[in-house]
Amino acid sequence: MILDKIDGIILKDMIISAANNLENYKNVVNELNVFPVPDGDTGTNMSLTLSAAAREIKQKNDTSVSVIADILASASLRGARGNSGVILSQLFRGFSKELKGYSTVDAVAFAKALKSGVDTAYRAVMKPTEGTILTVARESARCAVEVSENFDNIVYVLEQTIKQANDTLQKTPDMLPALKQAGVVDAGGKGLVFIMEGALHVLKYGKIIEKSEYQAETEKQQEKKEHVEVDGNIEFSYCTEFLINKSSADIDINKYKEVLQKLGDSMLVIDDEQIIKTHIHTNNPGIVIEEALKLGWLTSIKIDNMKEQHQHIIAPKESQAENKKYGFIAVAIGDGIVRVLKDMGVDEVIEGGQTMNPSTDDILNAVNKLNADTIYVLPNNKNIILAAEQSKTLTDKNLIVVPTKSIPQGIACMLAFNPSDEADKNLENMISALESVKTGQITYAVRDSKFEDKEIKEGNILGMIDGKISIVGDDIQTTCNELLELMVDEDSSVITIFYGADTDMEEAQKLAEYAEEKFPDCDIELHNGGQPLYYYLISVE
Repeated sequence: MILDKIDGIILKDMIISAANNLENYKNVVNELNVFPVPDGDTGTNMSLTLSAAAREIKQKNDTSVSVIADILASASLRGARGNSGVILSQLFRGFSKELKGYSTVDAVAFAKALKSGVDTAYRAVMKPTEGTILTVARESARCAVEVSENFDNIVYVLEQTIKQANDTLQKTPDMLPALKQAGVVDAGGKGLVFIMEGALHVLKYGKIIEKSEYQAETEKQQEKKEHVEVDGNIEFSYCTEFLINKSSADIDINKYKEVLQKLGDSMLVIDDEQIIKTHIHTNNPGIVIEEALKLGWLTSIKIDNMKEQHQHIIAPKESQAENKKYGFIAVAIGDGIVRVLKDMGVDEVIEGGQTMNPSTDDILNAVNKLNADTIYVLPNNKNIILAAEQSKTLTDKNLIVVPTKSIPQGIACMLAFNPSDEADKNLENMISALESVKTGQITYAVRDSKFEDKEIKEGNILGMIDGKISIVGDDIQTTCNELLELMVDEDSSVITIFYGADTDMEEAQKLAEYAEEKFPDCDIELHNGGQPLYYYLISVE
């Protein structure tokens, strides 16, 4: 097909098709996670980011390329989740800037817009890493510019752009040793290819790629849930939903449904070949998650307090609390961890963390609830820091993002805070506190892999220190013991253990007793964190 120009209507269809294609293949992207731990969420984050833009664009019938591109940029920025989602939003931001004022666009302008997107994304990342989505975007945009100088057919230009993107993607393992060791290509780069392929489908065939039957049914149920009217008498408080990546093909889904039916209402369980989508209103989300973990590993976990949301609906004009000097927002999941943060003075806790990165808009909503001169944001996850930074550009409030990468780091920052100090001094103290705490995590391997010199088999217990796999074991307790021995040194004085939703209290107490006996000079604290996926979170200071 030959096409020398596109207008806003075609661009709109390209974006919707791209979002649908990525949604259909997001789990393929998720499975490219370098670490074999149950938190591969690049595909989910990119899909949620682009889908947020597609939803707004669907409502617009403008024929101007400039208007559609502007909506793409603004909506994806507000919906950006995780590092991959933020980078994607920056690609769209630069793309939109280049197309400002255009009603239609030819091949040359389209290619320049892709190049502008790359330039903007590189500027947004403090330390760009080659072998990632940035590399794939840069090389494909370079190709687009070169081809467009000789060919005015946008279809051909985009075909060659995608070919270059795929060629670059296959080279990413040679640029990043971690990718080669894991035997995968870059997840973000793969997601970008799916986006471009979805857009090309409209140009070649004149129609939008539809969502798969499974994804369409999931979205239909989500829309139904979002539009249901609530009254003042909500029996089950927590809207809980997630995806279960099956550990085996012969799972008894009916037994799982029977258990969940007793725990709440509005239950939806969709059984796909490899994934089970679960949605339920319950008062015990932790128990629901425990049941789900028996069937496989979880992604896209989302827990909303409907009573809290209802209060915002029925009393939206309720006056804000009196202005105060400092406010705090933290990202966390697990009832026990949330309680600890609240007790330490955190005003707003955004449900999230591994597998469930909140969007820039989620963070901004929490910011808007606070009436404080200075607001500190504790992302508590390296994949949420960029989204938090982006929220600063969308508010006039004095927002300070402390780059915390774990719950223990977030807690250490709260301990370092002094209400009598000025904002900059507190930030200095918090940054210093990050260096004083070590974070340990105990989880399990979701697939066979190799990391550095460690052979990892699916189901192995993994002990991680500050995000790096340090121990590969077969037993939770033994792995915990060995991890503590690596983390604790002569300068350590406090060991804090949070046990997760899938860990028995008696087993956790055994670990605490071991720590007391092994490290008599350290104070030992044990808390029921209630976090999913991680049997233990351990802090050593």
